[in-house]
Amino acid sequence: MNKFLKELRRREVFRTAGLYVGLSWLLIEGASVILPAFEAPDWAMRAVIIAAIVGFPIMLVLAWIFDVSSEGIEVQADATDTIVIPFGGRRMDFAVIGLLSTALVFSVYLNFSRTGGPVEQPDPISVLIADFANTTGEPLFDGTLEQTLSIGIEGASFVTAFNRMSAQSQIKKLQPEGVLNDEGARLIAVREGIKLILGGGIREEGGRYVFNVRAVDPTDGETIFEVEETAKDRSGVLKAVADASNQIREDLGDTRLEEESLRSLETFTASSLEAAHAYTQAQNIAYLGDYEAAIELYKSAVDSDPEFGRAYSGWAVAAHHLGRSEEAEELWAKALTFMESMTERERFRTQGLYFMVVSQNYRKAIESFEALVENYPADGAGHNNLAVSYFSVLDFERAMEEGRRVLEIYPNSVFYRLNAALYSMYAGDFAAAEQQGRDALAIDESRAYGWIPIAISANSRNDFGAAVAAYEGMAATGGRGESIASLGIADISILQGEFDRAVARLAEGIEADIASGNQRGAASKYLALAEAQVESGNADAARQAIADALAIRSGTSQQVAAALLYVELGQLDDVRAIADSLREKLQPQNRAYGNMLLGVIDSMEGRHADALDKLSSASQLADFWLVRMQLGRAYFRAGSFAEALDEFTACAARRGEASAVFLDDLPSWRYLGSLPYWRGRAQQEVGMFHAATQSYTEFLTYRIDDSPMVADAKARQAAL
Repeated sequence: MNKFLKELRRREVFRTAGLYVGLSWLLIEGASVILPAFEAPDWAMRAVIIAAIVGFPIMLVLAWIFDVSSEGIEVQADATDTIVIPFGGRRMDFAVIGLLSTALVFSVYLNFSRTGGPVEQPDPISVLIADFANTTGEPLFDGTLEQTLSIGIEGASFVTAFNRMSAQSQIKKLQPEGVLNDEGARLIAVREGIKLILGGGIREEGGRYVFNVRAVDPTDGETIFEVEETAKDRSGVLKAVADASNQIREDLGDTRLEEESLRSLETFTASSLEAAHAYTQAQNIAYLGDYEAAIELYKSAVDSDPEFGRAYSGWAVAAHHLGRSEEAEELWAKALTFMESMTERERFRTQGLYFMVVSQNYRKAIESFEALVENYPADGAGHNNLAVSYFSVLDFERAMEEGRRVLEIYPNSVFYRLNAALYSMYAGDFAAAEQQGRDALAIDESRAYGWIPIAISANSRNDFGAAVAAYEGMAATGGRGESIASLGIADISILQGEFDRAVARLAEGIEADIASGNQRGAASKYLALAEAQVESGNADAARQAIADALAIRSGTSQQVAAALLYVELGQLDDVRAIADSLREKLQPQNRAYGNMLLGVIDSMEGRHADALDKLSSASQLADFWLVRMQLGRAYFRAGSFAEALDEFTACAARRGEASAVFLDDLPSWRYLGSLPYWRGRAQQEVGMFHAATQSYTEFLTYRIDDSPMVADAKARQAAL
């Protein structure tokens, strides 16, 4: 063995191998730069690598047989001969080492220049895909091509596609024909602040299908670039659209056409055209709220392609909206099994949507949407859903931040601006909320929800006349706006102690809601009516109103509101029944309310330690404003006045949450009505007499009735 190794050294096989490796290394690294610059096909790089590998054993054989001498290339001498090789010795060693070092430095430099830092991508860009012109006579192409292109271009992290159904809904309001053609798309793009329109069409030429896309600047209608792909038959059309989307991404400046993204897009385009078309139709119908019809189309899609993950997830969402929980859970499990058929962006969206809507695990939803916007910072819907998830865990500050980020992408979007206004309202930034509401109405005066932050901002200043005027403006928008405005005006009447006026307003509103089929509106008004009846001393009427509300709708907010009224009526068994039903649910929000109600019962019956334990547990599950208010009252009943004052002070600081106490955008400023009274009581007990006087004065500023609480506040104010 030693003799063989010596012979390899003598014949300089090792040195030759080192030189070959170094030269091959430099050649491959250089080719990786030069070939893409000349748009060489992918096989060219593979050919260079294969040639280098195949040449290695050939080089070893040649090095064994031949020698480079002063006489030229000749056959190696026998081992017993002594031939001086001009290029041998230490000079050859230095040459090999130098070449390998050069190759190493060159390789490290290229790798660092490629991946040493973040690849700069263009600024976020929003895109609206117009309806494509289909002159082929193939109805399966209608809508399907737009959906495929949308999936494809969103493989770029800086691109987000505007919801086409939202755009189609808007154009129908603006134009009689309601068509999202190039002209209609330009109109929507300018209104929403969308930066680019993609239009075009598909035509048949000699049995082939030609797909063309134009990128258009919506401000002036100028074509920025065009892309065209041809499919040899109908089955290749989706692949042609996918290829076009890749070209569009490159033209927009995408430098990271990642293999994973391309592979995921291929799984969609590999599905049958029938499956893709059925899925697109289902998505459109589900957007309009016809979930039964959507499910039939989702079924058709998975019949054509049993591994169509997107179709299973859409079907699951539709089943959830219809209340078919077991079916939804089973379908989500299937959707998660076929997640590989989705792009990375869609996987994040799907997971986040499941956690947010179905399981209501908002912490997990936040994780999914945070990952989505980290990898795809231009995803407007992702930022919006992340804001909603933050909102759901009562993190209103971060919800506002995400709301502002959405507006950076869609600066003219009324929907996103209204969301931002409501986040500001709940966070207690009433001035910002009012301004955003007015900005939204300036864009589209028909948006009823723009009036809510304006009215609540007026409430925060005790300018109830301005609040009523805002609600009247809201009522003028018609429909749902009129329903919410009716509740809002009655809410102010209850706050001020004008109970008879509130009863009359609510009775009218309930009649209108029942006639229009607005169950949520009718139930919320029945509960407000019960509250006015309790304050007026009409216990029987209050009980009937509660029963009517729960008969129409018995969700969490209705049950909690009813239970708190039962507390005032002394029906603690009914409170306990509602609390037990809420505590059986998985969602922490429901269990928090259940523990809160049990804590209220313990407090009313004098079990103060148990009450505080349950209420503290409730605040840990979900730190709702209502929980804090009840915790303050429980501390007060227990004689812990300093602790009670701390909770009441926190409630005053968080009064934005009480503007719609169940976070459902339905006005409930009246829940704040008794807060100054209870804060004054706590301040008085700890010796803060001047502060207590101010609190009683604040309370009496808007209360015009002669209820026992008002009479007590007047007496205490006078005594101080």
